[in-house]
Amino acid sequence: EPVYVILMLFSSIFNYYMGTELERLYYDDRKQKINLIFSIIINLAVLVFFKYYGFLLNTIGGIIGIHIPHPELSLPIGLSFYTFRNLSYLFDIYLSKVSAQRNFLTFAVYSTMFPYTSAGPIVRYTDIETQLKQRTINISRFGIGAELFVKGLAKKVLLADNLSVLYSSICGHPQMSVFTSWLGILAYTMQLYFDFSGYSDMAIGLGKMLGFDFNKNFDYPYISTSVSEFWRRWHISLGSWFRDYIYIPLGGNRVSTLKHIRNILVVWALTGLWHGASWNFIFWGLFFFVFLVIERMGFKQVLERHSAFSHVYVIFFLLLSWALFAVTDLGMLGDLFTRMFVPVGGVDWIYY
Repeated sequence: EPVYVILMLFSSIFNYYMGTELERLYYDDRKQKINLIFSIIINLAVLVFFKYYGFLLNTIGGIIGIHIPHPELSLPIGLSFYTFRNLSYLFDIYLSKVSAQRNFLTFAVYSTMFPYTSAGPIVRYTDIETQLKQRTINISRFGIGAELFVKGLAKKVLLADNLSVLYSSICGHPQMSVFTSWLGILAYTMQLYFDFSGYSDMAIGLGKMLGFDFNKNFDYPYISTSVSEFWRRWHISLGSWFRDYIYIPLGGNRVSTLKHIRNILVVWALTGLWHGASWNFIFWGLFFFVFLVIERMGFKQVLERHSAFSHVYVIFFLLLSWALFAVTDLGMLGDLFTRMFVPVGGVDWIYY
């Protein structure tokens, strides 16, 4: 939908202007705070309208028992990513971490740069502020970037796409055995990693070819020995965004136990909702909330003493979490979990 380019440009223009206003009002704390809140409301209103309004109407209709008709809107490409990028820019100005960018074209380059617009990573203004003004492009950096891009493309096309076919074939099978259902979720688990990390590698590679250094977004997450460690290695840019702009402002872990648990709950409910407009994504976020709380209450020390067990524990519950992530229909999700845990024989898994 080319018309959504207008939405992206609106976001760039609006956030560029609000950034300069926040800096101008530096000595007027009350007005600066009002402007920041206004900026947050506008950015989130656009995001909620395009990404969540259908979900909200369906939820409200389900509660009151009526069907609320509404048109299906296409999701603007990169909306979540450039909204979060622009919000981090405004937050950092408010916190005096960066100065407002006075050149609109330079800010628009940051806000809409094509390598990371569609699938991340979430590059912050603080990460590339200097590079926007001055960077080096040479054959050596171009070659390193091209190599990263090719590796990411291979992850996506050769591995993720074929694993997707395997997962789709298995989940479309009317009579799955217990082994087949686990094989299908394992295929999805690997597909998701190769797909998303492949996109990130391509974005980082393209950035390097253009003279930019973006931070890595994945760091071998499936070798983790705890759920906490997994989320320090998986989609690093999103995790650090929620940590710095939601978790820490709420008090982080420097509060009472109940408030600490509340902070983790808020972050993971929002993390689930960020991934999609469906209840399964919210349950997926809350699934991780439970395990993170358990680990912080002392279970992590147990995991540190038993390396082999900790790896099995992480992979087992990650497989369950990706099953929850993959199936948006809660009825079908219940059927999948039944097939995964109720022993049903069959040799179809050998074929797959």
